[in-house]
Amino acid sequence: MDQAKVGIVDDHPALILGTSVLINAHPGLVVTGTGASAAALLASGASYDIVLLDLILADGARTAGNVSAFVSRGVPVLAYTSGDRPELIREAGRAGVMGVIRKSEPPKRLIAAIHAVLRGEVVVSPDWAAAIDTDDEFVTAQLTAREAEVLALYASGETAERVAQRLYISRVTVIDHIRRIRAKYAAVDRTAINKVDLYQRAVEDGIIRP
Repeated sequence: MDQAKVGIVDDHPALILGTSVLINAHPGLVVTGTGASAAALLASGASYDIVLLDLILADGARTAGNVSAFVSRGVPVLAYTSGDRPELIREAGRAGVMGVIRKSEPPKRLIAAIHAVLRGEVVVSPDWAAAIDTDDEFVTAQLTAREAEVLALYASGETAERVAQRLYISRVTVIDHIRRIRAKYAAVDRTAINKVDLYQRAVEDGIIRP
């Protein structure tokens, strides 16, 4: 059976060990790399399908930069945090994180969150929702220019293949953009699960005409 590869970024060795044991105990999941920083995990050369990322690291790197380092490579990120820094949760959301889960959650919820993100779903926790509620600027999910282009074409009826052809990018890149678009809308409580939802959001935001 194929196993989904998990990377972990955390600067607490005991937590990495415990989380690795927990994940490796579940069929279909295997930890293939760990690091005390995003840079360390990237430098390890490990391959992974999802990354668990602590939002507070000793190297002082910005949360947005850490998230983007993986998202730009097409790897979804699940923030694994204590939840006591709402501003970091907001920053992670803006950078394209696919979910937020507390380290204090029961193991079964962590595993469920990992599987959800691997399916392309967004994991919105109470911490994330609360962080958004206190950020007036973030309630209008801001898409990048490229994301808006992808949304305009895809929501208008084009397939991912056709969008890729028209924008001269790969189908994988299109799918990654769509995943991030959905994550941004879900983070501001404007869920877009299917293509009809994406069309509605694009109309609401003036990206395409009704």
